[in-house]
Amino acid sequence: MAISKPLILALLGCLCFCSSVLAARELSDDLSMEARHESWMVQYGRVYKDATEKARRFEVFKANVGFIESFNAGNRKFHLGVNQFADITNEEFKAAKANKGYKSGLERAPTGFRYENVSFDALPATVDWRTKGAVTPIKNQGQCATEGIVKLKTGKLISLSEQELVDCDVHGTDQGCEGGLMDDAFKFIISNGGLTTESSYPYTAEDGKCSSRSKSAAIIKSYEDVPTNNEAALMAAVANQPVSVAVDGGDMTFQFYKGGVMTGSCGTDLDHGIAAIGYGQTSDGTKYWILKNSWGTTWGENGYLRMEKDISDKRGMCGLAMEPSYPTE
Repeated sequence: MAISKPLILALLGCLCFCSSVLAARELSDDLSMEARHESWMVQYGRVYKDATEKARRFEVFKANVGFIESFNAGNRKFHLGVNQFADITNEEFKAAKANKGYKSGLERAPTGFRYENVSFDALPATVDWRTKGAVTPIKNQGQCATEGIVKLKTGKLISLSEQELVDCDVHGTDQGCEGGLMDDAFKFIISNGGLTTESSYPYTAEDGKCSSRSKSAAIIKSYEDVPTNNEAALMAAVANQPVSVAVDGGDMTFQFYKGGVMTGSCGTDLDHGIAAIGYGQTSDGTKYWILKNSWGTTWGENGYLRMEKDISDKRGMCGLAMEPSYPTE
C-alpha cells in the first residue's frame, strides 16, 4: 500500500521532534552531571591542571556515577557511593591504591597458633573491638601504603607511628610507600624495639628519611600467622584481638563500597592490607566480618567495611582468610 506524502511528512516531523527531545534530555542530563561534578570537586578539594584534564575527568566521573547507580538499582545486600575515587578509572585506582599495598605470594614461616584448640561453640556470637576501646580512629593513608598493621597492645589506646614503618622498615619485601608484607613489618617492630607514637613521628603519606625516634610506646615479642584458608581459625583469633588480613581490594565494588554486607564474587589477588576488628550477623542471618580500612571516613561505613563471613570459598571473601596474622606480647 502506498504511503501518502502528508503521512511521510508527519512521520519525519515526529522523528525530528523526538530526536530534539532526546537531545535536549541528554543535554539536561549532562548539565546536571556537570553540576554534580562541580559539587563533588568542592567537597573533595579537587583541582585540575587545565580544561582538558577537567573534561577527561568529568567523563570518568560520569561513567563511574552511572556504574554506581546501575549497581544500586539491583537487589543486593550492599550498596555503593560516590566517594573520593569517583574521578579515576578502576585501572588508575588499582595502580594508586591497592597495588601499592600488600605484597603477597610470599612463603610464610609457620608459627604456633594459640587459638587452634579453642572450641568454636565457646566463641562469642558477635565481637566488635571498637566497643572495647581497642581501635584507633580511621586514618587516610593517601598515596602511601601503611594499612593493615593492627594496633599493638599498650595497656591503653595509643596511636602509633605508621610513618616510622614507612621510613625505617625498608628491608626485604617492605619498601615504604610501595608496600610490603605485614609479617615483615612485625619483624621490624620486634628488632626495632617497638614503635613510637604518631604524635612524636607524624604521618606524611610519603617516603621520608628514617629519623631518630623517641622512646618506643609499644613493643611486641613475636607474631603469629592464622592457619591459611580457615575462617573458623580466623574467628577464634579475632575473638581475642584485632587481626591483620590481606584482601583483593581492586574491584570496582570495593573502590566505591558505601555500606551493607559485601557479598558475591571478588578476586583473591591479595594487594591490600586491612584489619579484622570483629564479626556479627544481620537480622536476615547474613554473617559478616567487620574490617577497618585506611582510606578516610568518606569511604565505606565511615571508614569501615563489612564482608560476608563463612562463605563456601575457603579463602574467604576477597581472599581475607588467606594470610591473616597478628602480633603477640
